[in-house]
Amino acid sequence: MRSALGKSSAFVVLFASQSLGTSPATPQRLSVAVGGRSAGFVSLGMSHGRAALATLVRRSLPLTRDRVGSICSRPCPVVMSGIRSLAVASGGTAPTDQPLQARVSRAELVQETAFVNGKFGAGSASGKTFEVLDPASGAVLGRVPDMDAAASGAAIDAATAAFSAWRSVPAKEKGVVLRRWYDLIIANTDDLAIIMTSECGKPLAESKGEVAYAASFVDFFAEEARRIEGSIMTPPGATKRVLTMRQAVGPAAFITPWNFPAAMITRKAAPALAAGCPVVALPAPTTPFTALALAQLAKEAGLPDGLFNVITSSSSLTPEVGRLLSSDPRIKKLSFTGSTAVGKLLMAQCATTVKRVSLELGGNAPFIVMQDADLDAAAAGLMASKFRNAGQTCVCANRVMVHESVYDAFIDKLLPLVQALKVGHGLESGVTIGPLISKAAVDKVARQVEDAKAKGARVICGGNRLQGNFFEPTILADVSRGMECMEEETFGPLAPIISFKTEAEALQMANDTPAGLAAYLFSKDLGRAWRMAEGLEYGMVGVNEGIISSDIAPFGGVKESGLGREGSKWGLDEYLETKYVCLGLGNPIDGLPSMP
Repeated sequence: MRSALGKSSAFVVLFASQSLGTSPATPQRLSVAVGGRSAGFVSLGMSHGRAALATLVRRSLPLTRDRVGSICSRPCPVVMSGIRSLAVASGGTAPTDQPLQARVSRAELVQETAFVNGKFGAGSASGKTFEVLDPASGAVLGRVPDMDAAASGAAIDAATAAFSAWRSVPAKEKGVVLRRWYDLIIANTDDLAIIMTSECGKPLAESKGEVAYAASFVDFFAEEARRIEGSIMTPPGATKRVLTMRQAVGPAAFITPWNFPAAMITRKAAPALAAGCPVVALPAPTTPFTALALAQLAKEAGLPDGLFNVITSSSSLTPEVGRLLSSDPRIKKLSFTGSTAVGKLLMAQCATTVKRVSLELGGNAPFIVMQDADLDAAAAGLMASKFRNAGQTCVCANRVMVHESVYDAFIDKLLPLVQALKVGHGLESGVTIGPLISKAAVDKVARQVEDAKAKGARVICGGNRLQGNFFEPTILADVSRGMECMEEETFGPLAPIISFKTEAEALQMANDTPAGLAAYLFSKDLGRAWRMAEGLEYGMVGVNEGIISSDIAPFGGVKESGLGREGSKWGLDEYLETKYVCLGLGNPIDGLPSMP
């Protein structure tokens, strides 16, 4: 992995005109010198200084990390963290061996306690915490509370107490608060992306894309809140009226994964809050800081206390807290994104209280290239679908199926694209493939490659472990059914390519799995595309498109890939009950028939 830091003769030195205080209301006058030449003065307050400094420095020079000088008088972590964030925003690199607070411009976005009832500070009764690591460098990013079920119960208490008032708030007012949250998420894109890349490893550009994607759900459901509608049906007689109303189901709990630590929070929380449901979120133990940063922004947006709660637990205590969330009768809805095995367990636990459940579980997506496909478009679509987040998404293309007549030609198109990928720390400039989340994830990819090789597959490129949690982007050819990479979800940068002869064979092979989340098809034949889209046993199908997720589209699977839908108008339905009301009008009017 190459360092993204370059060299430059220019650098910034900040001189404090007085000792830097800690009062937010006390501005500090600093002079900024660029390459020894004064660039002007800036007045810095602890809350607004970074923005002013950003404006000044961006007018002066493109800032990269090696241009950052030092604070004379005494160090000022607030200013220096702002400089670091500016360096990343200007195309430089944030330090990859430092704690998370040192990587961002707004230190208050990095919270190391749980967020319960509108306040940070919650933790475990024992005071126990656990480390959160950077998967690329192994650096300790920080520590968060290791909360057990007893400690986590306070979040359920808060959500339950907040429900009555929030469900009665007019939809337009709910939307106003959500819109403020959206605006703050967008305004803090750079810091949120740095936090996300630091704890889950995806390249910074992808993290910025995820921030926009996460925010889009808040924006969408801020508007959708006022479209919750009932209906009046034509009655069968004169003395009754029949109508329905939609009402919030009640407090909801979420258990979210590490691979989309922002979007999986907002895709669940935004519709829940729009419907009138307070929420309790349990993020993955590897990526709690993104969820806590979103909580800070929700607080700044004015979301009332108790509506958005974030609790944290280590991998050893997460099952205990999961049992609490799935069995407590005050929680009326559970939404989970993660493995199929855990989803089945949670579904069984929710049965004890007949709780509503949404599950978005594992995938084993086929990517089918027909003989009439645009091969350039198909190769580009596979790159977007397969190698995003180093192959660690539930909708990643997992089994690449190519018609035998274009098999070699397709690999020739794909190979240079894969070889051009740059592996490294996600905060380094130009990196397109970050680390896998853990050593166990690397072991799984390595095992699948070795199994395929032993059964006759050829390695076209890659195939090797790299240092730490990195694995080379890999193409396997001459793949056959029965290989592990064809039977189980990979969750890594491995593209196994198998050939087929007929449309029927491709369809049968694609459907030969218990999973049914996403599938992809490339063909110029409209009739074939329609037939295949109907025949594929998946909740989502991309036709001549490798990126299918959107806030306006229903996201979800069939078979063992889950229940329910997220995003779109259907995502709001997951948090609403339909109540039927029969209204009697009294005695019938003379001359009109009465109800039977």
